[in-house]
Amino acid sequence: AYRTSDLWPEGTDPMTGIAFVVNLLFTLYIFVIFARVIMSWARVDPYHPVAQWIFRLTEPFLGPIRNMMPQTGMVDWSPMIAMFVLIILRQVALMLLQSF
Repeated sequence: AYRTSDLWPEGTDPMTGIAFVVNLLFTLYIFVIFARVIMSWARVDPYHPVAQWIFRLTEPFLGPIRNMMPQTGMVDWSPMIAMFVLIILRQVALMLLQSF
């Protein structure tokens, strides 16, 4: 069993670790969205398990954004808007964590 002192050494603020994890999760999700964009350019097999996993992970966030936007021809702007929103949300979350 771990003690709190094992996880957070004396003099270390636990919020620093939480902020690190929050930042990491947002960053990873942004990279997954970017991977989906690259896959669309590279014509990756949509039935490949990794491609399906990326689609399942990103579509719940990209789908509603895509539905709110007007049609712009062949270009799907939802990944760019999603990454922009995620970057803003990450900054807000980190500022809120720093205020505690």
